[in-house]
Amino acid sequence: MIGKDKIRIGMEAAYAPYNWQVSEASEYTIPIDNVQGAYADGYDVQIAKIVCKALGGEPVAVKQSFSGLIDSLNNGQIDLIIAGMSATPEREESVGFSDPYFIGYFGLFVKEGSPYQNATKLSDFSGATVLGQKDTMLDTVIDEIPGASTRTRSIRSPRCLESAAGHVRRRDLQHREREGLYGPKSRYRPHPFAEGEGFKQEVAANVGCRKGSDKLLKLIDKTLKGVSQEERDQMWDACLDRQPA
Repeated sequence: MIGKDKIRIGMEAAYAPYNWQVSEASEYTIPIDNVQGAYADGYDVQIAKIVCKALGGEPVAVKQSFSGLIDSLNNGQIDLIIAGMSATPEREESVGFSDPYFIGYFGLFVKEGSPYQNATKLSDFSGATVLGQKDTMLDTVIDEIPGASTRTRSIRSPRCLESAAGHVRRRDLQHREREGLYGPKSRYRPHPFAEGEGFKQEVAANVGCRKGSDKLLKLIDKTLKGVSQEERDQMWDACLDRQPA
């Protein structure tokens, strides 16, 4: 893949602020190879640009469901996964993963006026109906909530705002991030927990490539290491500013 002209990046293009679809090209976008006239933007896209430049190729997005990305990678339909995917022991059985390009933590979004809006710890959500995206860690992290009455799974991330498990970047949940991630008109807000009373798992996003691609992974890790935390924060904040409402 190193030196390949066109590098196919698998992503949903429907998972803002990591990746989303737009109809016009800009300095931030890459074309979506399998959707005519469409482009992808987002934090994953900016990481893909940096990685592919180091690999000597141009990134193009391949839009598909999150659950199908690993099969597409191993079937040769895409070259890399850069889609907010976390390296888990199960996934590492069939995918080689880079070092993280994003590290955050999990939280809950709660509807304004909900009986749970004053909860301070996970156990206060016993009996709640909670939604997390299918085939992601947003799905399995729900199991940390003791006594959650219903653990409904959603295929698409945007539906997870309907009282969902999700993740954010910083523990202090700055006001700008709250507005950027969820929108001023949203009925849902990230829920603050008392210190040490939230989810225990942290979340990371890693670049995925086919197993055995050791030379490739070494170059990707070297490239990611050259991106400072300040640069990552700036890219993330810029994505929050321009993501779709």
